[in-house]
Amino acid sequence: MFTDYTKIIIKSGDGGNGAATFRREKYVAAGGPDGGDGGKGGDIYFQVDKDKNTLIDFRYNKRYKAGNGENGSGSRCNGKYGEDLYIKVPIGTILRDKETNKIIADLSKPGQTELVLKGGRGGRGNSHFATPTRQVPRFSEAGDKGEEKEIILELKLLADVGLLGFPNVGKSTFLSTVTEARPKIANYHFTTLEPNLGVVKMKGGDGFVIADIPGIIEGASEGVGLGIQFLRHVERTRLLLHFIDVSGQEGRNPVEDYKTINEELKKYSEKLATRKQIIVATKVDTIQDDSGFKELEKLAKKENLKIFKISSVTGEGVEELLDYTSKMLKELPKEELIEQEERIVYTLEEKDQEWEAKREGNEFYVTGRAVDRLMGRINIEDNESMYYFHKCLKNMGIDAKLKELGICDGDTVYISDWELEWEE
Repeated sequence: MFTDYTKIIIKSGDGGNGAATFRREKYVAAGGPDGGDGGKGGDIYFQVDKDKNTLIDFRYNKRYKAGNGENGSGSRCNGKYGEDLYIKVPIGTILRDKETNKIIADLSKPGQTELVLKGGRGGRGNSHFATPTRQVPRFSEAGDKGEEKEIILELKLLADVGLLGFPNVGKSTFLSTVTEARPKIANYHFTTLEPNLGVVKMKGGDGFVIADIPGIIEGASEGVGLGIQFLRHVERTRLLLHFIDVSGQEGRNPVEDYKTINEELKKYSEKLATRKQIIVATKVDTIQDDSGFKELEKLAKKENLKIFKISSVTGEGVEELLDYTSKMLKELPKEELIEQEERIVYTLEEKDQEWEAKREGNEFYVTGRAVDRLMGRINIEDNESMYYFHKCLKNMGIDAKLKELGICDGDTVYISDWELEWEE
C-alpha cells in the first residue's frame, strides 16, 4: 500500500528535576547545598531513510516520544540526559505543523537529518541558589516539560517528469513500456489509484525518473476524487508530459481536456501552472477521426508547445518523445520546486518568557510558561524560597502588572496552579 499523507503526535522528553540536598560528612560542619541538576529531555529528529518509500509505518503508530531526563541527586550528581528519538522517513517528506500548516522541514536530500523538537531543560539543583545571604537554599528547579506537537507528514514523489492527464489516456501503458515499472493496467477509468515511479534509461547512459500520477479530473484542486493528493506529487517534477487521448473512442474533446487539466493546475498552484509542458497525443493507432488531433495541434502551435503523436502499443513516436524529454531536462534547472518557507524548529526557550496577567472581579490570574517554570522552583513552605519567588515576580514585571490592574492586600491571585493571598 502506498501512503503519502498522515498525521502523528510527537513529544520531546521532559527534563529531570534538580535535587535539593546538602552535604553531610563526618567532620564537615555546614557542608552546604550539593544538589545536582536534572538531565535534559531527549530531542526529536526526523531523518531520511533511503530504504523507505512510503509512510505506511505511520498508519499504525501515531505517537512518538523521546526519553525523559533523570533527576539530579546529592553530591552534585547530575541526572542522565534523556535519549534522543530519530524518526525515519522516505526522501521527499514534508513536515507541517497541524495547527498552523507551516512547513517545519523539507526532507528532500539523501541522509538529511533535521531537529524538530527540543527536549525540556533539566532543573537546577539547590547548589545553584546559594548566595552570601542565602546559604542554605531548600529549593531546586523542576525540569521543563517536553513539547508536544501534532505533525502532518506529506510525501511528495521526487521525479524529473510527471505524466499528467485524464484517467485512461495511456499514462500507465506508456510507463510500463519505457521503464521497468509494472503498474496495474486495465481499460477503465481510475485503474491507477496510487502514483507509480519508473526510471527511463537512455542509450547514451543518461536517465530520468518518471512519475505516473493517477488521472486528474475536473474539480481536483478542490479535492474532487483524490485530486489534491495527486496534485501534490506533480509539484516536484521539472517537466510535465500532458497525455491527451486523440483516438475519439470515448467522444472526448482533446482541446477541452487540455484546458480543463491546466485550469485545475492553476487553481492548485500558480507556479505549477507555469511548469514546462509537452503535449502527448496518445492512442494514435486506434484513431477514428483526426479532427480532434488537428485542433489540438493548432492549440499547441498557439501556446508554443511541442506536441508528439505516440502509440505505446505499436511504439510509434515513443523514442522521439523520450529523446526530446531527455534533451529538455538537461536545459531545465534543478531548482527548489516548492516554495520554501522559513524553517521552524520548536524550542521551549521561545516560550520561557511568556506570561499573561488578567483581573476578574477581585481575583487575579497569572498564566504562561514563564510562571509555570517559576512555580516549579518554589517551595512555598520555605521562607527563603518565597523571598526568591517575590524577587522573580518583580524582575519579570508581574508585580508591576498586578499593581497596574489594581491588586490590593488580601486579594486572591492564581499563579499557575497555586492560589495565593497578595501581600505588599
